[in-house]
Amino acid sequence: MEDNLISKKDLLELTGISYGQLYRWKRKDLIPEDWFIRKSTFTGQETFFPKDKILDRIDKILNLKDNASLDDLADLFSPNLTEMALYSADLKKRSIVSDVSWQLLTAQFGEAEVLTYERLIALYVLNQMLQTGEMSLDEGRILLQVLNDHYKKFDGKSCDLIFIRKMGVATFLLISGSSEVYLEDHAKLVQRVALSNSIEALKTRLTE
Repeated sequence: MEDNLISKKDLLELTGISYGQLYRWKRKDLIPEDWFIRKSTFTGQETFFPKDKILDRIDKILNLKDNASLDDLADLFSPNLTEMALYSADLKKRSIVSDVSWQLLTAQFGEAEVLTYERLIALYVLNQMLQTGEMSLDEGRILLQVLNDHYKKFDGKSCDLIFIRKMGVATFLLISGSSEVYLEDHAKLVQRVALSNSIEALKTRLTE
């Protein structure tokens, strides 16, 4: 099994928490649904977690739970971006995204004093992908349009962004997070981005 995953059995043994605690924290949104990864093994279906993330999260919960309610902890770990005032000036001041990403966004959709939730996610994902050096500015413009046109259709459900290039032509797809991707000959999968991970990273930046 991948080194970056830990099984549910090993997690419970390592942290000393119970099965009931784990799933109660899940129901309270202290642990994201996307972190519960079902995989087939020789013994059947088992649940795994991203090891570093889940161990860090459980450590924080155990250290804080005696001084805060589970609801308060849920708000701490998963602030609702849709209810936050996402002022452009504040985001620029805190350098959450680069000037290049801002310029691409405003050139495509115009200046806005307050960013919508969907627009902010698109901006953050654009910034992440540009930083890898694998995506050009022209491809970034296509990415922004795809997210603008289709991200809302998932209605908050988990989805992945797929970046494919074939013979120099870029294509972006949004698919269910659990879907497999099979490419035709000569097509290259440049990047696959789990938008849930991007949202978690953005929440962390906004609450620093």
